[in-house]
Amino acid sequence: MTAAQAACGIDPIFTAGDGRFTLYQADCLDVLTRLPAESADVIFADPPYFLSNGGITCHAGRMVSVNKGKWDRSRGFEGNYRFTRAWLAACQRVLKPNGTIWISGTSHIIHMVGCCLDEIGYKILNDITWVKPNPPPNLSCRYFTHATETIIWAGRDRKCRHRFNYKLMRRLNGGKQMTSVWVIEAPRRDEKVFGKHPTQKPLALLERIIVSCTNEHDVVLDPFSGSGTTGIAAARLNRAYIGIEIDPAYIELSIKRYKREFIEAGFSPLLDHERDIGKLRSGPPDNRRSLFDPHEAGLGAGIAKTEGCCE
Repeated sequence: MTAAQAACGIDPIFTAGDGRFTLYQADCLDVLTRLPAESADVIFADPPYFLSNGGITCHAGRMVSVNKGKWDRSRGFEGNYRFTRAWLAACQRVLKPNGTIWISGTSHIIHMVGCCLDEIGYKILNDITWVKPNPPPNLSCRYFTHATETIIWAGRDRKCRHRFNYKLMRRLNGGKQMTSVWVIEAPRRDEKVFGKHPTQKPLALLERIIVSCTNEHDVVLDPFSGSGTTGIAAARLNRAYIGIEIDPAYIELSIKRYKREFIEAGFSPLLDHERDIGKLRSGPPDNRRSLFDPHEAGLGAGIAKTEGCCE
C-alpha cells in the first residue's frame, strides 16, 4: 500500500504488486472523500444505470429480469442526480490537475452525467460510441435494439492540459486516426471464468482507454470497480490501480481474477528497458481484440513509454 493510499484512513481489503493493486470494500464516496487530493492520473467509472425496475431483457436466448441488485435501483430523479453529482465532484478532487475521467453509460444515465460534468466544471473532450457487435434482441419490438453505450471522456477542469497518446493510438489503428466509434466485442468467456458482473466491460475496452491517456506507473482509479476489469487492464499495462467496490461478492471475484492472471499464470509486464513500441499490435481500424491476445503471443507484450502529447 502506498503512502497516499494509507492516508485514506480506510484499510484496503486487498493489496498486491507491492501496493500497486489495491481494492477497498466500501461505498465509493467514503473512500473518494478520504483519498489525497490530486492523487489519480485517470478515473474510469461505470456507475449504476438505475435500470433495475422489474423489466425484462434477453440473455443467452432466454428472457431474464434486469434487476441487477439494490445498487442499481433508481432513487428517483432528484436522488439519482444528487448521487451522480456527489461522486463526480469527489472524483474531481482526487484527479491530478491534468487528469481525466471516463464514464460509461446508456441513455438512462449518461445525459445526467454529462449535465453534472458541465455544472461541476469538467472539460468534456470526447463522447465515445462503443458498438457491441452482437447485442441482445429487443423483446418488446417497440424500440431500436440497444447496441451501443456512450463513454464520456472529460478533463478535470476547463484549464486541463490532458494527455492523449495520439501517435500510439494511430499506430494501434493501422496507421489511421482512431475515431470516436469503437467496435469492441463483449467480454470473452475466459474473462468470466469465476463469474461475471451484470455490466462487466471487456478487457479490450479498458486497455484501449488506459493506454490512450496514461503512461507507465500512472495511477488508475475506478470508484465502481465491479469484477475488477479496470484493475486487470491497468496491471497488464504496468499502471497502479485503486478500486472501490461495495459488494463483497465482486471483491472476491476481483481478487480471484487478479490471482489467476498475475500469480497463478505468472503474467508480468515487461520491465521498462525491455519494452519496445514496435511490439504493439498494429491491426485494422477498430481492432476488437485485446492488446494481449493469448493467441498471438508477443504482439502487444508490453506497452511502454508512449509517444504522447498534451492539448
